[in-house]
Amino acid sequence: MKEILWHNLTVQQALKELKSSVLGLTADEVSRLKIKHGFNQLPRQKPLTGVEILFNQFKSVLVYVLIIAGCLSIFLGEAIDASVIFAAVLINVVVGFFQENKAQNALEKLRQLVNPESKIIRAGVVSLILAKDLVPGDVIVVEMGDKVPADARLIESKELITVEAALTGEPQTVEKSSDVLDKGKILAERFNMLYMGTTISQGRGTAVIVATGVQTQLGKIARLVRDVKEEPTPLQKKLNAFSRHLSVFILCLSALLFGVGVLRGNSVLMMFNTAVAVAVAAIPEGLVVAVTVILAVGMQRILKKKALVRKLVAAETLGSTTVICTDKTGTLTEGEMRVVEIVTNSQKFTLMTELSQVSPVGRSESFALIKIGMLCNNAIIQAAGPDLRDWKILGSSTEKALMLAGGQMGLKVSELLKDQPRLDEIMFDSASKYMATLHQADKGRRLIYFKGAPELILASAIKVQIGDHQERIYQPKRKELREKYERLSREGLRVLAFAYKEVDLDVEHFKGLDRPLSEVTLVGFVGIKDPLRPDVKETLAATAKSGLKTVIITGDNKLTARAIAKELGLDIRDENILEGKELAKMNDQELERQVRNIKIYARVTPEDKLRIVQAWQKQNEVVAMTGDGINDAPALKRADIGVALGSGTDVAKEAANLVLLDNSYKTIIGAIEQGRIIYDNIKKVTLYLLSDSFSEIIIIFGSLFLGLPLPLLPTQILWINLVTDGFPNVALTVEPGEKEVMRESPQERNKSILDGERRLLIAAISLVTGLSSLALFYYFYKIAGDIALARTVVFVALGLDSLLYVFSCRTLRHSIFHSNFFRNKILLLAIVIGALLQLSAIYIPFFQRILQTVALGLSEWLVILSVCAVVIIMIEVMKWIFIARHKAHSA
Repeated sequence: MKEILWHNLTVQQALKELKSSVLGLTADEVSRLKIKHGFNQLPRQKPLTGVEILFNQFKSVLVYVLIIAGCLSIFLGEAIDASVIFAAVLINVVVGFFQENKAQNALEKLRQLVNPESKIIRAGVVSLILAKDLVPGDVIVVEMGDKVPADARLIESKELITVEAALTGEPQTVEKSSDVLDKGKILAERFNMLYMGTTISQGRGTAVIVATGVQTQLGKIARLVRDVKEEPTPLQKKLNAFSRHLSVFILCLSALLFGVGVLRGNSVLMMFNTAVAVAVAAIPEGLVVAVTVILAVGMQRILKKKALVRKLVAAETLGSTTVICTDKTGTLTEGEMRVVEIVTNSQKFTLMTELSQVSPVGRSESFALIKIGMLCNNAIIQAAGPDLRDWKILGSSTEKALMLAGGQMGLKVSELLKDQPRLDEIMFDSASKYMATLHQADKGRRLIYFKGAPELILASAIKVQIGDHQERIYQPKRKELREKYERLSREGLRVLAFAYKEVDLDVEHFKGLDRPLSEVTLVGFVGIKDPLRPDVKETLAATAKSGLKTVIITGDNKLTARAIAKELGLDIRDENILEGKELAKMNDQELERQVRNIKIYARVTPEDKLRIVQAWQKQNEVVAMTGDGINDAPALKRADIGVALGSGTDVAKEAANLVLLDNSYKTIIGAIEQGRIIYDNIKKVTLYLLSDSFSEIIIIFGSLFLGLPLPLLPTQILWINLVTDGFPNVALTVEPGEKEVMRESPQERNKSILDGERRLLIAAISLVTGLSSLALFYYFYKIAGDIALARTVVFVALGLDSLLYVFSCRTLRHSIFHSNFFRNKILLLAIVIGALLQLSAIYIPFFQRILQTVALGLSEWLVILSVCAVVIIMIEVMKWIFIARHKAHSA
C-alpha cells in the first residue's frame, strides 16, 4: 500500500481521504474504524519475569560443562565432588539472578507516567476520552502541556509550538502551521504534522488523526526495535568458546589417559573411572563463580559511578568497547537551549552555560536586551529558586533560554511586568518571523518590544542603542551589525534580534497600528544553542587516549554539526561529515567501506542510526551507542552495549543495557574503565585457576606413566581446589584496576580470554610446578619409602605454590617486585587464611585423619620452599620478557 504524504495534502484533501470533517467522526464511524485499526497503543516490551531471569543464568557453555561434571561425579560415587560442583553452579545462578533482578526493578522505578487522556471533537461535541480509543479520522484539540496522542495533520494552528526531541532527538522547539508543504520534506521539517509522543509547549490547535498505534512514526520505530535481535555479548562468546576448547582439551586428555592406562595392563573399568575423575578434577569449578562475582562487583562499582547495568554480562562489554556512537543532544550537550552570547553595538558578552550569576556593571546594553527578551516572551516560570538549574519553565525552548538568561542577570519577570504591564501582543509565527508586545512604560510612555529574525529586525531599524542613547544607522553601521549576527550564525548558533520603539499614549492595542515593525531602535542580538556538558571536551580527549573511536550522530544540519565538532576540538573536514540524505543513497556495502572515515552524521533517521551501528559491527568493532530519545531505541538495542540517559524516554531505557543515572558522558568512560577492570580480573582468575588445575593433571599423568601410585588423593585435590585456592580466587575478583588500564587499546572482539602470553604462562607454570612436584613425590616415595609423606609433600607444595604465585598472576604489566602488595588487602587476608588452613591440614590430627597427611619437618619445608621459589622466578623472568617486548613494540 502506497504511503500517503499527509503533509503534502491540504486540510480538505486530508479530511476527504480519512472520510472525516472538522466536526469529527460519528459514533458508528468510530466503532467501524476501531474494529479495523484496533487500539491506539504501542506493543510494550514485556519486562522479564523472575523465572526468565533465573533461567537466563544457565545459558553458558561453562555452566553446562559443570553440570555434566557434577553428574559424572555422582555416577562415580564422589558425593563431595558433586556437591562442590553443584554449589558452584548454584552460587553463579543466585548471584546473577539477584543482580539482574535488582537492575530490572530499578529500571521500573525510572519509568515515566504519561497522560492517557485526549480532548477530541466527535459529531461536533468536544469531550475527553482515553487516548487508546482514538482512531484515524478523529479530530483532536491540543494545547500547551499536552502530549500528542497519535500522528495527526493540523487543521488549525494558533501560535502552536511543539517539542519533538523524543522523536527527532533535537531540543529546539518547532513552530507549526496548517500550510501545505512540499513532498520532499523530511520528518523534522513537516511543520503541519503532529507526532505521537511529542509535546505541545505553546499555543493550541486542532488536528485530524492520520495514524494510530503501530502505524504512527513512533510505532514504526517500535517495530524496528522489536525486529532487532539481541546478540550474545563479546564476553559470552569468548567464555563459550573458551569452555568448548577447554572441554575438548580435557576430553582428549582423558581419552589419552584411558588409552595409556589400558595399554599398560590396567582394567578398562578402573581406567574409565580414573579418566573421568581426572576430567572432573581438571575443570576449574571456581571459574564460573569467580566470573559471576567479578561481574557483580563490577556492576556495583559502575552503579557507584551513577550508571545502572541491566544485565550482568553487559558490565564487561563496556570494557571491550572500541567505538562509541554518541547522540549529540542530551548526551554531549545539556539537552536544553541556553543563551550563550549577547552582542550589541559596543558589547560582546558571553554567558556562562552553567547558569552562574552575572554582574550588571558595564553591561547596560546587554541587560536592556535581556529585559526585552523577558518582556516579549510567553514562557511561564512555574517554579523559581536560588539555583537556576531547578527552575521549572513552561514554554518554547528559545523563550525558556531567555528567561534563564534573565535569571542569571538577577532579573525577575514579575517585577519587570509590574513596572511595564503588557497591554497587547503580536504572536510569533513562521510567516511574520517576529513577536511584539505593547507595554505601559514609566513616565507615561508606551513602548513596543520586538524579537525576531535578525535580518528582518535589522532591516526595520533606523537607530541602534548605544549606552543610554540612540544613534542613527547608516550603511556602514548596518553592514557592521549584519556581520555581527552572521558571525553568530556561522558558529552554529540560533540568532534572535531585539528592538523597541515608542508609540503614542493613546495606542491601546496593535489593531490601530499600521506596520508595527518599522522605524525601530535595534538593541542587539543573542546567540542561543544547546551547550556542551562541562566535562565533555576533556572526556572525549580521554577516550581518544584509550584507543576508543568516537562517532557523533545528530539531527542537526551540517553547519551546526561542524560548529559542535570545532567546539569539541575535533579535527573535522568535509569528507568526515555525512548527511542523512547522502547516507540514504548508499547501500550497506558502500557504507561499510566509508564508515571508518565518517566522524559526524547529520540529519539522520532511526533507520540510519541502526545502519551505522551495523556497519561498524561488520568491521569487527564492539559498538556502544548512546541516546535518550525514542528515535535512538533501535540502534541502542542493536549495539553491543546500548547506553540510555536516565532522563530519557522509557523506550530508550528498555532498549539499553546501561542507564546513566546522572546523564553525564563522563560516566560512560568511568563505566568503560570498570568494564576493562572486569575483563582484566577475569583473565587473572582464569590464569590462576587453570595453572593450578593443569599442574594437578601433569602430576597425575606423570605418576601413571611412571607406574607410580596416585600422588594426590581425591580429598587432597578437593582441599587444594576449594580451600587453599578458593580464598585467593575470591580475593582476585575484587582486585582494583591498574593505572594502565585506560592507556591501552581495547580488546579485539574475537580475541580469546587467554592470549598467547597467558597460554605460555599457564603451560610453563603447569609444567614446572607439575614436574617439580612429581620429582618430589618420586624422591620421597622411592627413597624414603613413605607414601603418606610423599603425598603430603606434594599436597603442601601445590597448595603453597598457588598461594605464592597468585601475586605474580595479579599483573603481567609489572614485576612482582614493583607491585604494591597492600593494594588488595583482601588478597593478603585470603593468603594468610589459606596458609593457616594448609598448615592445619598437616598438623591438626582431625584433618590429618581426613586428608591422610603427616606432619612435615624442617628439611621437607626447605625443599618445598625451594621449588616454590623456582616457580616464582620462572614466572617473573617470563613476565620481564613480555614487558620488554611490549616496550620495544611501543617505542
